[in-house]
Amino acid sequence: MTKKLVIVESPAKAKTISRFLGDDFIVESSIGHIRDIPARAADLPEKKRGLWKSTRFGVDVDNDFTPIYIVTDSSKKQVRLLKAKLKLVDELYLATDEDREGEAIAWHLVEELKPKVPVRRMVFHEITEAAILEAAANPREIDLPLVQAQETRRILDRLFGYEVSPVLWRRVQKGLSAGRVQSPATRILVERERERIAHVRAEYTGLKAVLATDETEFPAALKTVDGVRVAEGADFGADGELRRDRLLLTNQDAVDLSTGLVESEFAVVDVERKPYTRRPYPPFRTSTLQQEAGRKFRFGAGRTMSAAQRLYEAGYISYMRTDSTNLSSTAVQAARSLVAERYGPSFLPAKPRSYGKQTKGAQEAHEAIRPAGDRFQDISAAAANFGASSDEARVYELIWMRTVASQMNDAKGESLIVRIEADTLDARTCGFQSSGRTITSPGFLRAYVEGRDDPDAALDDQETHLPHMDEGDAVRVVELDATDHETKPPARYTEASLIKRLEELGIGRPSTYASIIATILDREYARKQGTALIPTWRAFSVVSLLEQFFSDYVDYDFTARMEADLDRIASGEQEMVPYLDAFYNGNGSPGLKALVAEDVLDRIDPKAVNSFPIGVGEDGQPIVARAGQYGPYLQHGERRASIPPDLPPDELTLERSLELLAAPSGDRSLGTDPGSGLEVFAKAGRFGPYVQLGERDAGTKEKPKTASLFKTMSLDEIELEEALNLLTIPRVVGAHPDDGAPIEALNGRYGPYVKWGRESRSLETEEQLFTVTLEDALALLAQPRQRRGAKPPLAELGPDPVTGREIVVKDGRFGLYMTDGETNVSFRKAETIENVTVEHASDRLAEKRAKGSARKKK
Repeated sequence: MTKKLVIVESPAKAKTISRFLGDDFIVESSIGHIRDIPARAADLPEKKRGLWKSTRFGVDVDNDFTPIYIVTDSSKKQVRLLKAKLKLVDELYLATDEDREGEAIAWHLVEELKPKVPVRRMVFHEITEAAILEAAANPREIDLPLVQAQETRRILDRLFGYEVSPVLWRRVQKGLSAGRVQSPATRILVERERERIAHVRAEYTGLKAVLATDETEFPAALKTVDGVRVAEGADFGADGELRRDRLLLTNQDAVDLSTGLVESEFAVVDVERKPYTRRPYPPFRTSTLQQEAGRKFRFGAGRTMSAAQRLYEAGYISYMRTDSTNLSSTAVQAARSLVAERYGPSFLPAKPRSYGKQTKGAQEAHEAIRPAGDRFQDISAAAANFGASSDEARVYELIWMRTVASQMNDAKGESLIVRIEADTLDARTCGFQSSGRTITSPGFLRAYVEGRDDPDAALDDQETHLPHMDEGDAVRVVELDATDHETKPPARYTEASLIKRLEELGIGRPSTYASIIATILDREYARKQGTALIPTWRAFSVVSLLEQFFSDYVDYDFTARMEADLDRIASGEQEMVPYLDAFYNGNGSPGLKALVAEDVLDRIDPKAVNSFPIGVGEDGQPIVARAGQYGPYLQHGERRASIPPDLPPDELTLERSLELLAAPSGDRSLGTDPGSGLEVFAKAGRFGPYVQLGERDAGTKEKPKTASLFKTMSLDEIELEEALNLLTIPRVVGAHPDDGAPIEALNGRYGPYVKWGRESRSLETEEQLFTVTLEDALALLAQPRQRRGAKPPLAELGPDPVTGREIVVKDGRFGLYMTDGETNVSFRKAETIENVTVEHASDRLAEKRAKGSARKKK
């Protein structure tokens, strides 16, 4: 019997596939990519480290941009296992995913394993028995253009990241990074925040009415006065000025109108009825699944994709990285059967619905995300397998319902606009309007209703019933109310709306959206407040530099063209090496190499790219915001003040800046130490407030003595005497009678304690550091060492909306962290107790669980 080795990416996928293949197949996993470009020379074997010097960060730009590849440390053991298994078989089947990354993994496996047996490429878009057997019976060759597209993308990312990031280190801040897709995505967030900063609020007033027929009451709003439209929010520009010819009402104007209408007769002057039709939403592609899970469950993109990955590997859904909305005939038939079975024949259209490709580069051969197989597994099956409240069960239900709904009838109904007029006592004609909608045939809405990015927007199945009215009918006034409004700045992006925007611009691809957002958050270019993504001042600095000196690389059209070029390389329409040469060396315009040249760097003024004007102080000096190494700060002349990390940039107004600058900075002199004659200072430091004795002398490495303030002390109120007491810590309490060694009272990471040699015991309060006697210390040290009790939580966020477990915030050895009792996750720099919600904590904990689950499978 011919023996065959099948290699997939993950152990979970291998486990599922092995159920469908016979005893003549051995199924193993590569556990992801086995090779990559080394990050540094030290990652290369010692004999090959000389190669690094002849490359640009692992890419030989002088020889067809040939990259150096090494087997990653984490893959070496698995590669040895695969080589051993390969010796036992007669054929090799590479069954990695059918996208660029999967094709590249297959190619790297061939390059590294160097098989002496026939190699087959086996592809499928769902893990069902029929699909796996079909793929095994009809293998193909490795798609080299697809591999080249992935390799081109990897080289572009390496060159861009490794060439541009050091520019940021030298001109903005150490440790920053730039990315080919990450940086334009960050710019989108920064531009939205700039719009919010530039937004000028405008005030306007409306007039709401409650009217009634004999049947019922209904709402209406004032739209015109003497035929002139009344100003509403959409009529104002970002500068707060009216953009259209409108009547701007003040509150008094509206009150006067309502007073003049109290005794007026209201009559219907027009009734406009229109048929309402809503077609079903297309089946999910990657981006729309991420958006919808974000809207309905508040899932981050990474969390959604982790759940989808596990569903795919377990055989529940088709491949989850796709930009197609196309369904196979088998899937269409399965969905139509369920419509007829669950909802009845009246919900089933006469002909199957088809959904063509909807995004640039979408491939018809790829399918939308749908339940796997020719008979979809029931929603209850996923709940039983993964848990009823699991991410997998919730995402599967979303996919199942959306797919089935896509094959149902349109929703139909009627939309209604009623216009009503009345004259005031001073003969001004006021026009009111009321809108309604009724759904006469729910169609697909019986199964599925899409969420909305705007929480105030009406959902598609929402009805507004109005009483029957005809032209000429009289209606009576129940209530008139003047309502004051302010224009709102554009909403910040959420993960869902950012993905939608990236897709509209053609930036990134389905497989990259989750990692783009994860990188932006990990690099602290943005933080999450609820679901909103708020860019940090660090992001402002990076985008400012890139816009001025690397404008192409944060230009949306340029980035989209790069994605299209990669698609053309994948289809064989464009060659890899000429494209990389033009990108790096230039072709009619400067390439990346010229843009990072030393003479260009000399033109970058670090202060200019890192300064953001807020306004001017009373002394005429500018007030600017800057992103510092230890956090953002304000500068006004010689004075500085820290910007609270949870203060969004658009809320840093001139007034707020002046308040921060006027507040005590903590860097003040308390007086002179009578013992040493040195000045004592109170300061605000990176790790909290402290006092300092003297200042560091120039040319010496010796640091001044410092001491942290107690938790009960205030930086603004501390006096010289208290500071001098603090500077006595650590304090020698006395000598231990056993060996004469000193016993000290100290303040440490876990609180106050006494120490003798290697023995230490905790004190109850920090104040005891000043009062503990030798007798007290000896008594404490004589007691058995006790385990440190668990600290009470600093905050209780509430029950996790997914697991139901209580989420709390605690102070740990390495700082604040969130926990539900089973999973812990540390706070990111921009997160505070005040801005972390239970939904955000739930997302962070779920991502941590997903990563842990993936590691266990490996």
